Amino acid sequence: MTTITGVTFPIPKPYMTRFFDEGRTVFVKPATVFKELKAGMKFVFYQSHEDTGYVGEARIKQVLLADDLLTFFETFGDAVFLAREEVRAYVENQERWQGVRVRKGEGKKKTWMALELEGVRRYTDIQKPTRFVPVGGKYLRE
Repeated sequence: MTTITGVTFPIPKPYMTRFFDEGRTVFVKPATVFKELKAGMKFVFYQSHEDTGYVGEARIKQVLLADDLLTFFETFGDAVFLAREEVRAYVENQERWQGVRVRKGEGKKKTWMALELEGVRRYTDIQKPTRFVPVGGKYLRE
């Protein structure tokens, strides 16, 4: 049986410098692939869009969940890798692409995840994964 040792998520190449050069340490996204994550596990940066592959790693310091993505700015401030304006645009874009509900009333509220990272380091060479990394991310196993 394999053991979950961490997680990887695709991040567009233009955002990678925020982690490696600007010192941002908080990755946020809709809560997918998170139930098995714990502090101390590995986070591997998968660079998407161009020059794809694993470009670095970090250790997960803590995992937080919230119904409002903007609350992470109250906790982490400028450590969040996206700017507040980018987060607002992202949320609006997500709402625009939601399907039409068949039932009346409010749908299920989306949960957001923040991974606070420590020990961020860039690899010297891009490493190609053996399998595809989906948008929702995937667990790393040993």
